[in-house]
Amino acid sequence: MTATTPVHAPLLGTWATLGEPRLTAEIARSGVDWVGLDAQHGHFDDRALRDTLAHRPTPATPMLVRVAANEAALIGRALDAGADGVVVPLVDSVADAEAAVAASHYPPLGTRSWGPLPGSRPVSSPGSDGGMHPVPLCAVMIETAAALDAVEAIAAVPGVDMIFVGPFDLSLALGLQVDDLLAAHAGQDSPLARIIRACTRAGLRAGAYAGTPERAALLAAAGFQWIAATTDAALVALGVEEMRRRMPGDQGQPTQDSLNAGNASS
Repeated sequence: MTATTPVHAPLLGTWATLGEPRLTAEIARSGVDWVGLDAQHGHFDDRALRDTLAHRPTPATPMLVRVAANEAALIGRALDAGADGVVVPLVDSVADAEAAVAASHYPPLGTRSWGPLPGSRPVSSPGSDGGMHPVPLCAVMIETAAALDAVEAIAAVPGVDMIFVGPFDLSLALGLQVDDLLAAHAGQDSPLARIIRACTRAGLRAGAYAGTPERAALLAAAGFQWIAATTDAALVALGVEEMRRRMPGDQGQPTQDSLNAGNASS
């Protein structure tokens, strides 16, 4: 699948948290639809972001950076380093959304300053950052009760390309368990249904963090189109599980003798 796949086929991404540029580049080559680099709750500091984006394969898998805060300097630097777009956390109001849009766009649409980092491959340039993009340039996060109350107005802000849900923070804000929030998506009055309606009316993409394939399936059923189905760390465990599954019989299960032998040789 690619970023131009029809919306009925969700784009399944990996949420990278470890801050490892080469590992993240290999994940991008693995066939995932997109990669999110977490600079808010992950190990992606400024150096890791720049190194990761510099190692992007060609043709490039879309990479979005969740910046640490809704600050123009952080948003501009992520885009200058070569990110396809930004995911901006804690957007609670129209004013917050407008600030994120302004920081993501060059004049006359916004206030972003021109200055790609040497050696980077910036995706957008002055005059090319208007309108809708195949890959969302500016995604804003709905993860609080205030944001949910204002979601229709936030979705209507010109220049917002995607509403991205943080279900863990949203469930905390609403006094729910995250799995209860996801399970209630079918109800017309449920928070997720309201967010999907707001995106549909505004012509926006709807994205969300899942963290597991099981939660990703629930979010896909709810109508989300860009879904972070797992993390880079979780892929390691999933890979080991798949390796054991492919081993015939009991050969994939460690025995006490094999563990003892391994300890003796180390």
